[in-house]
Amino acid sequence: MNDRMPALYIGHGAPPLLDDPVWSGQLATLAAELPRPKAILIVSAHWEAAPLSLTADRVPLVYDFGGFAEKYYRMTYETPAAPWLAERVAAMMPATEPVHQHSSRGLDHGAWVPLKIMYPDADIPVLQMSLPTHDPGHLLALGARLRELRDEGVLIIGSGFLTHGLPFLKDWRIDADVPGWSRDFDAWAAEALAAGDVDALASFRDLAPGMPYAHPTVEHFSPLFVTLGAATDPSAAGEQIIDGYWMGLSKRSLQVA
Repeated sequence: MNDRMPALYIGHGAPPLLDDPVWSGQLATLAAELPRPKAILIVSAHWEAAPLSLTADRVPLVYDFGGFAEKYYRMTYETPAAPWLAERVAAMMPATEPVHQHSSRGLDHGAWVPLKIMYPDADIPVLQMSLPTHDPGHLLALGARLRELRDEGVLIIGSGFLTHGLPFLKDWRIDADVPGWSRDFDAWAAEALAAGDVDALASFRDLAPGMPYAHPTVEHFSPLFVTLGAATDPSAAGEQIIDGYWMGLSKRSLQVA
């Protein structure tokens, strides 16, 4: 039986995503249609750290958000330990990419919010890896080093948001009107992803319409390059598995073979 897993780039949303039946339903359906992972390796926009760092097992979640209902700060997501995966990831890195085991860092909301929807039983080991850089070439190479984990049943997820211009949002309803900069960037990215144009995507700061409003900081786009690097062929068109908008931001997501 072939247990090869795909790699994903998904939007994670803020904690209220957990109460949105539409997007939650899309993520739950996506997970149900995938082979069951042996483990999950996730890279979130909300952990920028160099050297490359890995979460510890059995430590509390990171509630890295503010201004939301108290219930979100009481949520838990206790997954099985994954020390073997941490060891495996560390062993895959060259001497130029040292790995730090962060003894007190748990999953942040870019990891546990979508995973709580996708795998609500919390019965799959999860390891989070930091973003050590925002250089697309470096992240593509990092993803390529991780690629063989997919043959071992590991689901690799880059968790970000295809557009993330929070400072420029004026309407915080889930079904808010879509700003032009968000729609323009989304359309450009959809075309580049369909064409497998990795070079254009890597040059998004200069080429993409809607910049810099779509990404005044780039950490929510950067996980895409880990996902593309983990693809069998990064220049092959992946499947755009979720589209549409949430609070005016693009939730377009990608699955690569």
